[in-house]
Amino acid sequence: MVKDQEKCGCKSKMFSNSKIAVLESKFDMYEELSKEMLSKLESAVEKISEGNNHIAQILTKHDERIEQSMKTDDLIVEMINELKKNMDKDKQIIHKRIDTVQKETKSLSKFRWKVDGVLLLALLIIGVGSRIAPIFLTPSPQQVIMENQK
Repeated sequence: MVKDQEKCGCKSKMFSNSKIAVLESKFDMYEELSKEMLSKLESAVEKISEGNNHIAQILTKHDERIEQSMKTDDLIVEMINELKKNMDKDKQIIHKRIDTVQKETKSLSKFRWKVDGVLLLALLIIGVGSRIAPIFLTPSPQQVIMENQK
């Protein structure tokens, strides 16, 4: 009878039907697992996407801050250069004033030495003149004889 069943293929059909039933149940389980995993993957992808969006926003803000920092740095450098120019101009003005004051001081010093020389010469002339002047200015004394008159 077994041989007859083998010939007709009934046993293999029954065995096949049970295998198919097992495969279908396994397939259903895998399908459910796949759906769960798919939903988990979708939520994970969604979370990763949100994280990427957040990182993109942070990078955008960071780039804006870097640009602002670069603009600020450029302004500071420009201000420093302007201050240097102003300080150089002020330095030149101060040096001109110092040179002018030094020239005036030298001219005053020369004038003082000239005045000192003139005063010294005048004192010498007065000193020598006071000794020589009486000789020329004072008449020589005349001898006066006084007689007794009686």
